[in-house]
Amino acid sequence: MDEFFPEILFNLAGVPITRIHLIQFLATIAVVVIFWLGTRRMRVVPGRFQSLVEMGLDFVRVNIGEDLLGKKDAQRFLPILTTMFFMILFMNITGVIPFLNIAGTSIIAVPLTLAIVSYVTFIYAGIKKSPKNFFKNSLFPSGVPWPIYIIVTPIELISTFIIRPVTLTLRLLMNMMVGHLLLVLFFAATQFFIIDMGGWWSILGAGSLAFGFVFTLFEILVAVLQAYVFALLTAVYIQLAVAEEH
Repeated sequence: MDEFFPEILFNLAGVPITRIHLIQFLATIAVVVIFWLGTRRMRVVPGRFQSLVEMGLDFVRVNIGEDLLGKKDAQRFLPILTTMFFMILFMNITGVIPFLNIAGTSIIAVPLTLAIVSYVTFIYAGIKKSPKNFFKNSLFPSGVPWPIYIIVTPIELISTFIIRPVTLTLRLLMNMMVGHLLLVLFFAATQFFIIDMGGWWSILGAGSLAFGFVFTLFEILVAVLQAYVFALLTAVYIQLAVAEEH
């Protein structure tokens, strides 16, 4: 657990910097460099690297943006959705990279910041679409008998304006924390059984090592899935905010 509360390495303009912050900086630099290299000399017939970058961008544009928001609204919010997806993906994947071994999203600052951005974005989208009716239709859905609003309105208030950012934050944070802890347990068990115990205990060490490698592959899948789910839910919230009834 101490790895989630690392020691301060140095201060940058008065801001304390830890090992996890350096990993976040590294992931951010990697995103910028990859997309800069992939898009600086665009060709009609793309090379392999440009094709890979375009596949990633098209995945977010088509499978998240256009599928949920339509082409018009997708173009408006595509920069935010794309940034969220690749920022989360690259920071998640550092959890399985040797010598880094911890996700940049495994401390609450990044998930919370992205959840706030998502929260502000879908409220902005709703107000922009219908300045007068967004909050009214969110809290007082049509077709509900007036006495029932005593129950429905507090539920809508909590679920729409409180639970959404909380669940976005905790879903991403807890998945990355638990994944890191499980990998640590598997490989720590391997070291204990093979090096500390030895003998027949090495059989258990080989088993925990195998499970560790399998779970590493699973953690890569989780890293991609969590980036997709976060961006997808943000798009869903925007779609609900700009729905015609608002």
